[in-house]
Amino acid sequence: MTDELTRANLIVLGRVQGVFFRASTLEQAQQLGLVGWVKNLPEGSVEIVVEGRRHAIEELVTWCRQGPPMAKVMDVLTRWEEATEEFQTFRIE
Repeated sequence: MTDELTRANLIVLGRVQGVFFRASTLEQAQQLGLVGWVKNLPEGSVEIVVEGRRHAIEELVTWCRQGPPMAKVMDVLTRWEEATEEFQTFRIE
């Protein structure tokens, strides 16, 4: 079923820092009704932990493959997990 509550951990690789990736991800996640967080990692990638309906997370993954206009995404590593329902909102860390 594609409407089950689930969780995904994403690592977005490429030129994804300094291009408004986190702010754009926040907007996308909110529009899709998702909760979780996004943060920059020291080596230059972006990590996203997101929970919500599977189809909405899949839409976010699709968006992440392109990202905001100045980003150059090389890959999006996706690991599906069980939802913990620990988040109330989506935020930038």
